[in-house]
Amino acid sequence: MERPARGAGPVRVLALHGLAASATTWTAFGEHASDDVELWTAELPWGVAGPTSWSHRGDPAEWIGRALGAVPGGADVLVAHSFSAVLAVEHLARAPHSGRPRALVAVSPFHRRDPADFHWDDAGHYLGIFQEVFEEALGIASARRLSPQTRRDMALLVRDRVGPYGWTRFWESYLRSPFVDLGGLDLPVLVVAGEQDRFAPPPEAGLLAAALPQGRLELLRDCGHFPMTERPGPFADAVRRLIAGSAAQPYAAPTRVS
Repeated sequence: MERPARGAGPVRVLALHGLAASATTWTAFGEHASDDVELWTAELPWGVAGPTSWSHRGDPAEWIGRALGAVPGGADVLVAHSFSAVLAVEHLARAPHSGRPRALVAVSPFHRRDPADFHWDDAGHYLGIFQEVFEEALGIASARRLSPQTRRDMALLVRDRVGPYGWTRFWESYLRSPFVDLGGLDLPVLVVAGEQDRFAPPPEAGLLAAALPQGRLELLRDCGHFPMTERPGPFADAVRRLIAGSAAQPYAAPTRVS
């Protein structure tokens, strides 16, 4: 557990980081989350400290189900960022209702509605800017100011650690997005995007929200690919509104962890 709820009627929120990130992605959100949030995080195989072999075989979306199953009593709300958001939508769309949370927050997702929306030069574009997302993350998260060259050198090390197999798993998940049965994802879904996101285009977030039976878009100003870190207050407020709007029945008792 990252942070216990303060008060009765807690809402178990499981937050999942993106590619080559870690649970610290959610530190600022935890500081701004409403009192009823019992925050859980997970260190996923594609995290910055994970084994490089995660990308060599298998369906990475299955790890979303494993993370949900590891929360005592189950997660009420799943929050997933970037690569994990794509996998979360894919996993939950095909998961039985008994294995689903009550609501989903998809943060900075990659999504296209039609296979014809992908073109050859898209692959080259994302290969070319792959290290830039890590560079941006380092600039936002670093406790001390890094020189542009140091930040770029560190980002290239992260990129090389993810490797071509890791990039391919990302690209495959993106390519599969038009084929996900969004009509089957009949739970409240908040799609959050930063207006200045250079990596996951904000219009794609809008298309995803519009295609979901209970989808809603929250577009945050003055931030890019990491709204939970760049604008933690407005981000936490958006999650709070989702929780309030989906609270048709009482949430769980507090989790006791020895």
